[in-house]
Amino acid sequence: MGRLTTHVLDTAQGKPGAGIRIDLYRLDAGQRRPLAQRTTNVDGRCDEPLLAGAALLPGTYELDFHLGAYFKGAGIALADPPFIDVVTLRFGMADADSHYHVPLLASPYSYSTYRGS
Repeated sequence: MGRLTTHVLDTAQGKPGAGIRIDLYRLDAGQRRPLAQRTTNVDGRCDEPLLAGAALLPGTYELDFHLGAYFKGAGIALADPPFIDVVTLRFGMADADSHYHVPLLASPYSYSTYRGS
């Protein structure tokens, strides 16, 4: 059974990114279709997969990570507007039976991602 998961690490503070809003979209004919909204737990993960089973279809997806609100809520001084506010990651899932894990390493001034396991 395929599934999509994520994990956010706050590299500025050296801890999991807890309380970060994440929005998931599927791109259909170039249009964003909302699928899910989650908030990361104390471990920087979502309590359940963003997609799983029959809901996971091959295609192009986007995840929006609301980092500006997270860092502001953590008391980190940010410029107005913040340099990084909402990070949008566009990625493809070709195999509906695979586990796709999309981690995000983030600070107020940079981020990186990779296909995790």
